Amino acid sequence: MAENQKPLIAPSLLSSDFADLKSELKKLQTADMLHLDIMDNHFVPNLTFGFPVIEAIRAKTKIDLDAHLMVDAPEDYIDELAKIGVEYISFHLEATVHSHRLLAKIRSLKIKAGIAINPGTAVSLLEPLLAEADFVLLMSVNPGFGGQSFLPLVYDKLAYLAPYKPKYGFQIQVDGGVCATNARQLVDAGVDILVAGSFVFRGDYSQNMDILRG
Repeated sequence: MAENQKPLIAPSLLSSDFADLKSELKKLQTADMLHLDIMDNHFVPNLTFGFPVIEAIRAKTKIDLDAHLMVDAPEDYIDELAKIGVEYISFHLEATVHSHRLLAKIRSLKIKAGIAINPGTAVSLLEPLLAEADFVLLMSVNPGFGGQSFLPLVYDKLAYLAPYKPKYGFQIQVDGGVCATNARQLVDAGVDILVAGSFVFRGDYSQNMDILRG
């Protein structure tokens, strides 16, 4: 990221009040995108929301929707998410043997395509896919639950990706434990999109997002 450029802020709705999503969306009007953690209780040990909830969110906001597929067989979700009208879709390298094909399909639908990896996955495995990805999602916690502590090992992955960014033009998104104490360091290390859950969803949401922007 260029010096002094502000990161995009993507509040994770996993930390929102699901019983009052309409009100929550109103308090997130200054967000750059809304991060949707879609979990199937197989790829990760948790179950979140499906297509009807995403449709309801889409109907209530014009903010870009960022669907993060933490599921087995992510290819089964793409067409329906495209119909709903999400703008970003990421899936996990660990969840499919056809990552290259799936990136191409997502991009063919005029949706930003992202490839995600868990903390324990070597970032070097992404290298053959970087030319086909619009963004890379680095998990800085083990996926499945919100409110976890940030894993500093993500900085080594950011350093590895740094020389590839200008070559291929992808963005980098980091998800997990993002807060005021690490946001600037992450941006300085090359992160373009900060996904934040528990830090945003307390007090003044808009003010919290401004803190992350720096």
